[in-house]
Amino acid sequence: MIIAIPTRDNHVDDHFGHCDFYTLFTIDDNKNIVKTYRLDSPEGCGCKSGIAPILQELGVKLMLAGNMGTGAKNVLEQNNIEVIRGCSGDINELIQSYLQGTISDS
Repeated sequence: MIIAIPTRDNHVDDHFGHCDFYTLFTIDDNKNIVKTYRLDSPEGCGCKSGIAPILQELGVKLMLAGNMGTGAKNVLEQNNIEVIRGCSGDINELIQSYLQGTISDS
């Protein structure tokens, strides 16, 4: 599974559509991080930037995000990407919390 996190300065960017880049984590079946890489954010607002089909093509199945409007959430979900909103803090701590099952959409 590949998980994407909108990132700024190694933290979850509060505004999905204006993030500097996305950090992508590849997770194996044993919930181990096997690869981490960066995808630069395209120009424009998140829901209109065309990022959803790019993420889908890369195999992203989940977006862990801070604030995200309904439009952006719908576009991601239409591209088969689940969204968990209300995330914050350091991206490495966040991914560990997700793997431990301690976060949910808010």
